[in-house]
Amino acid sequence: MTTDVITRAEYCVVACAEAWRDDGEVLASPMGLVPALGARLAKRTFSPDLLLTDGEALLVGLDGRPEGWLPYRRHLTMVTGGKRHVMMGASQIDRYGNQNISCIGDWERPARQLLGVRGAPVNTLNNPVSYWVPKHSPRVFVERVDMISGVGYDHAVGPYHHLPRVVTDLAVLDFATPDHAMRLASVHPGVTVDEVRAATGFELVTDGEVPTTRKPSAEELRLIREVVDPQGLRDREVRA
Repeated sequence: MTTDVITRAEYCVVACAEAWRDDGEVLASPMGLVPALGARLAKRTFSPDLLLTDGEALLVGLDGRPEGWLPYRRHLTMVTGGKRHVMMGASQIDRYGNQNISCIGDWERPARQLLGVRGAPVNTLNNPVSYWVPKHSPRVFVERVDMISGVGYDHAVGPYHHLPRVVTDLAVLDFATPDHAMRLASVHPGVTVDEVRAATGFELVTDGEVPTTRKPSAEELRLIREVVDPQGLRDREVRA
Protein backbone atom coordinates (compact mmCIF):
# COMPACT_ATOMS: atom_id res chain seq x y z
CA MET A 1 0.00 0.00 0.00
CA THR A 2 1.57 3.29 -1.11
CA THR A 3 0.22 5.55 1.65
CA ASP A 4 -1.66 5.37 4.92
CA VAL A 5 -3.55 8.59 4.13
CA ILE A 6 -7.14 7.84 3.16
CA THR A 7 -8.39 10.25 0.52
CA ARG A 8 -11.81 11.88 0.36
CA ALA A 9 -12.47 9.90 -2.82
CA GLU A 10 -11.86 6.62 -0.99
CA TYR A 11 -14.33 7.57 1.72
CA CYS A 12 -16.85 8.30 -1.04
CA VAL A 13 -16.28 4.94 -2.74
CA VAL A 14 -16.91 3.11 0.55
CA ALA A 15 -19.96 5.27 1.30
CA CYS A 16 -21.40 4.39 -2.12
CA ALA A 17 -20.63 0.71 -1.56
CA GLU A 18 -22.63 0.82 1.67
CA ALA A 19 -25.77 1.64 -0.33
CA TRP A 20 -25.83 -1.99 -1.51
CA ARG A 21 -25.19 -3.59 1.88
CA ASP A 22 -27.70 -6.37 2.69
CA ASP A 23 -29.39 -6.01 -0.72
CA GLY A 24 -28.89 -9.66 -1.56
CA GLU A 25 -29.24 -10.86 -5.15
CA VAL A 26 -30.27 -7.66 -6.92
CA LEU A 27 -28.88 -5.93 -9.97
CA ALA A 28 -26.59 -3.02 -9.12
CA SER A 29 -26.96 -0.18 -11.62
CA PRO A 30 -24.36 2.45 -10.72
CA MET A 31 -24.30 5.55 -12.90
CA GLY A 32 -20.95 7.29 -12.68
CA LEU A 33 -17.39 6.37 -11.80
CA VAL A 34 -17.45 6.47 -7.99
CA PRO A 35 -20.78 4.57 -7.73
CA ALA A 36 -19.39 1.93 -10.13
CA LEU A 37 -16.30 1.52 -7.98
CA GLY A 38 -18.55 1.28 -4.92
CA ALA A 39 -20.68 -1.47 -6.46
CA ARG A 40 -17.61 -3.49 -7.41
CA LEU A 41 -16.18 -3.04 -3.93
CA ALA A 42 -19.48 -4.09 -2.32
CA LYS A 43 -19.58 -7.32 -4.33
CA ARG A 44 -15.99 -8.14 -3.38
CA THR A 45 -16.66 -7.66 0.32
CA PHE A 46 -19.99 -7.55 2.17
CA SER A 47 -22.48 -8.05 -0.71
CA PRO A 48 -21.21 -11.09 -2.65
CA ASP A 49 -24.65 -11.89 -4.11
CA LEU A 50 -24.87 -8.52 -5.86
CA LEU A 51 -25.29 -8.78 -9.63
CA LEU A 52 -23.14 -6.63 -11.90
CA THR A 53 -23.78 -5.84 -15.54
CA ASP A 54 -21.75 -4.54 -18.44
CA GLY A 55 -24.45 -1.92 -18.95
CA GLU A 56 -25.71 -3.48 -22.16
CA ALA A 57 -26.76 -7.13 -22.29
CA LEU A 58 -24.59 -9.25 -20.01
CA LEU A 59 -24.17 -10.10 -16.35
CA VAL A 60 -20.46 -10.02 -15.53
CA GLY A 61 -18.26 -11.44 -12.81
CA LEU A 62 -15.65 -9.68 -10.72
CA ASP A 63 -13.10 -9.96 -13.52
CA GLY A 64 -15.52 -8.52 -16.08
CA ARG A 65 -16.06 -11.82 -17.87
CA PRO A 66 -19.64 -12.66 -18.94
CA GLU A 67 -21.57 -14.86 -16.51
CA GLY A 68 -25.03 -14.66 -18.01
CA TRP A 69 -27.25 -13.06 -20.60
CA LEU A 70 -29.37 -10.09 -19.60
CA PRO A 71 -31.71 -9.26 -22.51
CA TYR A 72 -33.69 -6.03 -22.34
CA ARG A 73 -36.98 -7.76 -21.50
CA ARG A 74 -35.38 -9.48 -18.50
CA HIS A 75 -33.82 -6.21 -17.39
CA LEU A 76 -37.25 -4.56 -17.48
CA THR A 77 -38.69 -7.37 -15.36
CA MET A 78 -36.04 -6.74 -12.72
CA VAL A 79 -36.73 -3.00 -12.84
CA THR A 80 -40.46 -3.37 -12.23
CA GLY A 81 -40.16 -5.86 -9.39
CA GLY A 82 -37.77 -4.19 -6.98
CA LYS A 83 -34.85 -6.43 -8.02
CA ARG A 84 -32.54 -3.57 -9.00
CA HIS A 85 -30.84 -0.86 -6.95
CA VAL A 86 -29.80 2.16 -8.98
CA MET A 87 -27.39 4.88 -7.94
CA MET A 88 -28.15 7.89 -10.12
CA GLY A 89 -26.89 11.44 -10.34
CA ALA A 90 -28.93 14.57 -9.68
CA SER A 91 -28.76 18.07 -11.15
CA GLN A 92 -31.18 19.08 -8.38
CA ILE A 93 -32.53 17.23 -5.36
CA ASP A 94 -34.83 18.49 -2.61
CA ARG A 95 -35.48 17.67 1.05
CA TYR A 96 -37.84 14.77 0.21
CA GLY A 97 -35.64 13.24 -2.47
CA ASN A 98 -37.36 14.58 -5.58
CA GLN A 99 -34.66 14.62 -8.25
CA ASN A 100 -34.30 16.69 -11.42
CA ILE A 101 -32.14 15.81 -14.42
CA SER A 102 -34.43 17.36 -17.03
CA CYS A 103 -34.19 21.17 -17.08
CA ILE A 104 -33.29 24.22 -15.04
CA GLY A 105 -35.99 26.88 -14.85
CA ASP A 106 -39.58 26.76 -15.97
CA TRP A 107 -40.42 23.68 -18.06
CA GLU A 108 -42.21 25.78 -20.68
CA ARG A 109 -39.14 27.97 -21.19
CA PRO A 110 -36.14 26.47 -19.40
CA ALA A 111 -32.94 28.38 -18.83
CA ARG A 112 -31.02 25.17 -19.44
CA GLN A 113 -31.99 21.88 -21.04
CA LEU A 114 -30.47 18.79 -19.40
CA LEU A 115 -30.75 15.04 -20.07
CA GLY A 116 -34.51 14.75 -19.83
CA VAL A 117 -36.31 12.55 -17.33
CA ARG A 118 -34.93 9.37 -18.94
CA GLY A 119 -35.72 6.37 -16.73
CA ALA A 120 -35.84 8.28 -13.44
CA PRO A 121 -39.62 8.02 -12.82
CA VAL A 122 -39.71 4.27 -13.41
CA ASN A 123 -36.51 3.74 -11.46
CA THR A 124 -37.74 5.55 -8.37
CA LEU A 125 -41.20 3.99 -8.35
CA ASN A 126 -40.16 0.41 -9.08
CA ASN A 127 -36.85 -0.22 -7.33
CA PRO A 128 -34.56 1.32 -4.70
CA VAL A 129 -32.64 4.40 -5.89
CA SER A 130 -29.71 6.09 -4.21
CA TYR A 131 -27.92 9.20 -5.44
CA TRP A 132 -24.33 10.30 -6.00
CA VAL A 133 -23.53 14.03 -6.11
CA PRO A 134 -19.81 14.72 -6.70
CA LYS A 135 -20.09 18.42 -5.78
CA HIS A 136 -22.40 19.25 -2.89
CA SER A 137 -23.77 22.79 -3.37
CA PRO A 138 -26.95 24.87 -2.92
CA ARG A 139 -27.44 24.72 -6.69
CA VAL A 140 -27.96 20.95 -6.41
CA PHE A 141 -29.61 20.72 -2.98
CA VAL A 142 -32.57 23.01 -3.52
CA GLU A 143 -35.76 23.81 -1.62
CA ARG A 144 -37.85 22.69 -4.58
CA VAL A 145 -36.69 21.05 -7.81
CA ASP A 146 -37.63 22.82 -11.05
CA MET A 147 -39.05 19.58 -12.44
CA ILE A 148 -39.57 16.19 -10.83
CA SER A 149 -37.72 13.49 -12.74
CA GLY A 150 -37.07 11.03 -9.93
CA VAL A 151 -39.93 10.74 -7.44
CA GLY A 152 -39.39 11.72 -3.81
CA TYR A 153 -41.14 10.62 -0.65
CA ASP A 154 -43.80 13.34 -0.77
CA HIS A 155 -45.01 12.06 -4.15
CA ALA A 156 -44.22 8.36 -3.88
CA VAL A 157 -46.60 5.48 -4.41
CA GLY A 158 -46.07 1.74 -4.63
CA PRO A 159 -44.33 -0.92 -2.57
CA TYR A 160 -40.87 -0.65 -4.14
CA HIS A 161 -40.18 3.07 -3.72
CA HIS A 162 -37.16 3.48 -1.45
CA LEU A 163 -34.32 6.04 -1.38
CA PRO A 164 -31.63 4.48 0.82
CA ARG A 165 -28.99 7.22 0.73
CA VAL A 166 -27.41 10.22 -0.94
CA VAL A 167 -23.62 10.33 -1.07
CA THR A 168 -21.74 13.53 -1.86
CA ASP A 169 -18.15 14.77 -1.69
CA LEU A 170 -18.98 16.22 1.74
CA ALA A 171 -21.34 13.81 3.47
CA VAL A 172 -23.79 10.93 3.52
CA LEU A 173 -27.48 11.77 3.78
CA ASP A 174 -30.60 9.66 4.12
CA PHE A 175 -34.34 9.97 4.76
CA ALA A 176 -34.55 8.14 8.09
CA THR A 177 -36.95 10.65 9.66
CA PRO A 178 -40.67 10.41 10.51
CA ASP A 179 -41.71 12.49 7.47
CA HIS A 180 -38.83 11.28 5.26
CA ALA A 181 -37.15 14.70 5.18
CA MET A 182 -33.46 14.51 4.30
CA ARG A 183 -31.17 13.84 7.26
CA LEU A 184 -27.44 14.39 7.62
CA ALA A 185 -26.27 10.87 8.43
CA SER A 186 -22.49 11.48 8.49
CA VAL A 187 -19.83 13.93 7.40
CA HIS A 188 -16.58 12.93 5.73
CA PRO A 189 -13.36 13.54 7.68
CA GLY A 190 -12.29 17.18 7.50
CA VAL A 191 -15.85 18.38 6.82
CA THR A 192 -17.98 20.14 9.44
CA VAL A 193 -21.73 20.03 9.87
CA ASP A 194 -21.85 23.80 9.30
CA GLU A 195 -20.08 23.37 5.95
CA VAL A 196 -22.67 20.85 4.81
CA ARG A 197 -25.52 23.07 5.96
CA ALA A 198 -24.02 26.05 4.10
CA ALA A 199 -23.81 23.93 0.95
CA THR A 200 -27.48 22.87 1.21
CA GLY A 201 -30.39 25.04 0.09
CA PHE A 202 -32.80 23.78 2.76
CA GLU A 203 -32.72 22.85 6.43
CA LEU A 204 -31.21 19.43 7.01
CA VAL A 205 -32.40 17.21 9.84
CA THR A 206 -29.70 16.23 12.34
CA ASP A 207 -30.03 13.75 15.20
CA GLY A 208 -27.68 14.94 17.91
CA GLU A 209 -23.98 14.73 17.16
CA VAL A 210 -23.40 13.79 13.53
CA PRO A 211 -20.88 10.94 13.18
CA THR A 212 -17.97 10.73 10.76
CA THR A 213 -18.38 8.59 7.64
CA ARG A 214 -17.14 5.04 8.09
CA LYS A 215 -13.44 4.56 7.52
CA PRO A 216 -12.52 1.92 4.90
CA SER A 217 -10.80 -1.14 6.28
CA ALA A 218 -7.26 -2.05 5.29
CA GLU A 219 -8.62 -4.74 2.96
CA GLU A 220 -11.09 -2.33 1.39
CA LEU A 221 -8.28 0.14 0.78
CA ARG A 222 -6.18 -2.56 -0.83
CA LEU A 223 -9.07 -3.54 -3.11
CA ILE A 224 -9.77 0.06 -4.09
CA ARG A 225 -6.14 0.89 -4.83
CA GLU A 226 -4.93 -2.38 -6.33
CA VAL A 227 -7.98 -4.08 -7.84
CA VAL A 228 -11.02 -1.84 -8.30
CA ASP A 229 -9.28 1.39 -9.33
CA PRO A 230 -5.51 0.93 -9.68
CA GLN A 231 -5.31 3.94 -12.04
CA GLY A 232 -6.62 6.28 -9.35
CA LEU A 233 -9.45 7.66 -11.48
CA ARG A 234 -11.49 8.29 -8.33
CA ASP A 235 -9.24 11.23 -7.40
CA ARG A 236 -10.20 13.04 -10.60
CA GLU A 237 -13.87 13.01 -9.60
CA VAL A 238 -13.38 13.77 -5.91
CA ARG A 239 -10.37 15.92 -5.14
CA ALA A 240 -8.92 16.20 -1.65
